[in-house]
Amino acid sequence: MKKLVVIALLALASGAQAESTAAKKELVNKVLLLQQTGIEQEAQALVARPVMMMLQRAEMILKSNVAADKREAVAKQIQADLKQFEDEVVPLVRARAVSLAPSTVGALLDEKFTEDELKQLIAIIESPINRKYLQMGGEMQKVLLDKVFEQTKPTIEPKIRALELAISKHLGLPAPSAANAKPAPAKPASK
Repeated sequence: MKKLVVIALLALASGAQAESTAAKKELVNKVLLLQQTGIEQEAQALVARPVMMMLQRAEMILKSNVAADKREAVAKQIQADLKQFEDEVVPLVRARAVSLAPSTVGALLDEKFTEDELKQLIAIIESPINRKYLQMGGEMQKVLLDKVFEQTKPTIEPKIRALELAISKHLGLPAPSAANAKPAPAKPASK
């Protein structure tokens, strides 16, 4: 009998945090619903990263390998292809992220949070102060990155030129001309 009591207590202790109830599942679903925009944005960023890398490579090749009189037309074609790709892929990835959220993020929330903690989390997410803070995210990021850009540009520009020269040398390409050798770090875009 004593063994059964110990086993029962151990089972209760280990299952207390992981125990899932209908109410807890409802709270997890509410957190996921409140975070859906963020989930969709992360999925969109997942697609945007390789697109931006392709665009940057294409711009470099465009400047070095395409005749000046044809660059604009080729650039427009590339931009149209990238836009079509994003238009087709972003909705698919966003929808997939939202559909996978309950079985991934939701499962973690269900496992790691108690009902009371989920209620507190929802209160934080829904609080006016949190919403105000999140709305300022793009503004805060812009002001910081603008200052970083301004203060690092003199140091970074020569390093970018040196890197471009080294890469050109490794690829057997002619050294970039002074006119083309002024790539500054892209100024951060505001969100």
